[in-house]
Amino acid sequence: MAVITEPSGSNLSAQQVKRERKQQFKIAGRAYLWLLPILISMAAIVYYPLIYGVVLSFTNANQDNIALHLGSTTLPATYKFVGFQNYIDIIQSWFMPGSDGAHILLQTVIWIVANIVLHFVISLGLALILNRKMRFRAIYRVLLMVPWAMPQYVSAFGWLFLFNQQYGFIDVALQSMHLPIIPWASDPNWALVSVIIVNVWLGIPFTTVTLLGGLQSIPTEMYEASAIDGATRWQALRFITLPMLRPIAFLVTLLDVIWTFNAFSIIYLITQGGPFNRTQTLVTYAWVQAIQGKQLFGVGGAYGVIILVILLIFTFFYSRLLRANETVY
Repeated sequence: MAVITEPSGSNLSAQQVKRERKQQFKIAGRAYLWLLPILISMAAIVYYPLIYGVVLSFTNANQDNIALHLGSTTLPATYKFVGFQNYIDIIQSWFMPGSDGAHILLQTVIWIVANIVLHFVISLGLALILNRKMRFRAIYRVLLMVPWAMPQYVSAFGWLFLFNQQYGFIDVALQSMHLPIIPWASDPNWALVSVIIVNVWLGIPFTTVTLLGGLQSIPTEMYEASAIDGATRWQALRFITLPMLRPIAFLVTLLDVIWTFNAFSIIYLITQGGPFNRTQTLVTYAWVQAIQGKQLFGVGGAYGVIILVILLIFTFFYSRLLRANETVY
């Protein structure tokens, strides 16, 4: 008669560990299998163009020396490696008074600062209003989302009509009041103001909704206690609302800076960077260098890398500041 022996405790535990590892491997394999299409898409759409752009940024590639495919005939590329020369030329142009590079850098700073400040101030005011109990509050919130839900090119064309110096509502209203019209398209300063207005109008819904969510997360008991202690609304805003809202405000500002820095369609559709390149930013000018004119792909790639590095550095230090702020509060 055969004797059946039970596996020892050590063998049983080893088999259990082996089965658990096998099960974890299957689960991970399924997860990566589902992620595979996304990873392939990201590699094709994001990482390959990024790497290719970085490579081109160290060359003098343009439309005259890149490889051309004419039917069965292929003309090989003749561009050369130039090292960091494209980067040096771009950075040097920022410090040359009166140059396009200096103007574009200044316009980029004005563009970002103006948009971020206006986004936050206006959105905070709207969020404070919508956080209060009022009639038709739900309708107001829905209407607030309209600019964000609308395609940007539709918004741009609508504002372009409003800015028209002959038939636009703004200048027609000024003429009816016997006031001078605003040269939106011909004056560089007013052209920059026009694109800032449109971008602020488009960005307010997202910032407002985010800040409103932060306001609703603040316990009402804190306001009730402050009211009992005799605090005014301004004191409650200063000592309760703003400190409690600081983490979400830091996050929304970070996202807003990245979104505003990379904004392209509004400037291109409203002014196309004009007049005299006085509404160009680093992002739009990178497109001009790489696509328009002589199609300087190497210079355009260098602009792209510089923009990426600027945003990475800003995100790194801003995230450290955010973590330090969370530690304090």
